Amino acid sequence: MGKLLEPFNRLKSENILVVGDLLLDTYTIGKARRISPEAPVPVIHVHKEESRPGGAGNAVLNMVSLGAKVTVLGRIGNDSTGEILLRELVSEHVNVEHVVVQQGYTTPLKNRIIADNQQIVRVDHELHTSLPLEAEAELIKKLPDLLKDIKAIAISDYGKGFLTIRLLKELIEEARKRAIIVIVDPKGTDFTKYEGAFLIKPNLSEAYAAAHLPLDASLEEVANKLLATLNISYLMITRSEAGISLFEKTGKRKDFPVKAKEVKDVTGAGDTVLSMITCALASDIGLKDAILLSNVAAGIAIEHIGCARVSLTDLAKRLLNYDMDNKIFETQHLEILKCALKDKECISLSLTNDHMSKELILAMHRLKTSHQKLIISVESQKPEEEFIHSLASLYQVDFIILNPAKELIESSLHCKASYTFDNSDDLLSLTRNP
Repeated sequence: MGKLLEPFNRLKSENILVVGDLLLDTYTIGKARRISPEAPVPVIHVHKEESRPGGAGNAVLNMVSLGAKVTVLGRIGNDSTGEILLRELVSEHVNVEHVVVQQGYTTPLKNRIIADNQQIVRVDHELHTSLPLEAEAELIKKLPDLLKDIKAIAISDYGKGFLTIRLLKELIEEARKRAIIVIVDPKGTDFTKYEGAFLIKPNLSEAYAAAHLPLDASLEEVANKLLATLNISYLMITRSEAGISLFEKTGKRKDFPVKAKEVKDVTGAGDTVLSMITCALASDIGLKDAILLSNVAAGIAIEHIGCARVSLTDLAKRLLNYDMDNKIFETQHLEILKCALKDKECISLSLTNDHMSKELILAMHRLKTSHQKLIISVESQKPEEEFIHSLASLYQVDFIILNPAKELIESSLHCKASYTFDNSDDLLSLTRNP
């Protein structure tokens, strides 16, 4: 599993605050069968319609899927769109106590028309409206209590007017007092309003616009100009299918290429990166490993149409796919197997020694079926490397766990059946465990 196995296993369910613009994303999905006689446009025969939180809400959904406990600070209008948005968040067990309901404000809605897995057009209903001074003052007053149990803050700015300069300043200042990491997904051309954040993650076009440099300028020029004017620790520029580039104040650059099976839609990939890196940093995972995990998550997201939700199960399966030859795991790595094998049918076989025999191979062949995963647990304290590699070479064996407790495997992986194979002292037995 390489270097990402350890960071994945350190992901914890931490308290995260998401602050930003809440939108409602709706999807009208169907088939395009003909061209309209009224205009040269396709006629969409609608099969289904879906609604889900968008904007900062999409980041919230991704964090929930990654196991975080999320509190959201944002606003909605006193309208049906806001009611749907709030209801969706509540159904995901998100703390919405601090969502402002603003009279006269229209909750932003983005409707994507999709035909044959292709987005045809997007229809937006929104107005840029600044947060009223009274509401701004009330939120600032709440910040000390709101941040008490928060491990990390994600700011998701979609430029709808909720994130005022004063609110951002007070929020980041309160976070710094408490040593809370702040990660910003910015908007606009003035990044100084995010001064004091730990990390800002614009996309490529946003970075060039904020630096006021032409597109033929190098990425290093852009990064150096932004870092020279901002009091931040890191600048992370997301580049869609090209991956991520991280810049430090010293000018040091590191690139992280993204892996995707097929790029279908980059919509929402920035939210996925924001969510993954925030969850990782909140779990005390190092920045570079957090970015590597974020790239894996982004690679999954851009393989789907619309704003995709990436879960721990998705992430675990992809990490395993990246290293299919690796079958050998320590006990502390069970969490990644637990996630990757969710909803899979598994059988475990415990070996009392590290002796390879014809009888053992026959036993494994008897247990293994095409739709089941066979997990071998080796109980020997110091099994011979040659034996482990021989086991791993067998097609019947899906995973090998070294020195596990039987009850740990059964409780973690929910195996359908558990067996013990013993061929010590000239005895040979395959018994099903109770």
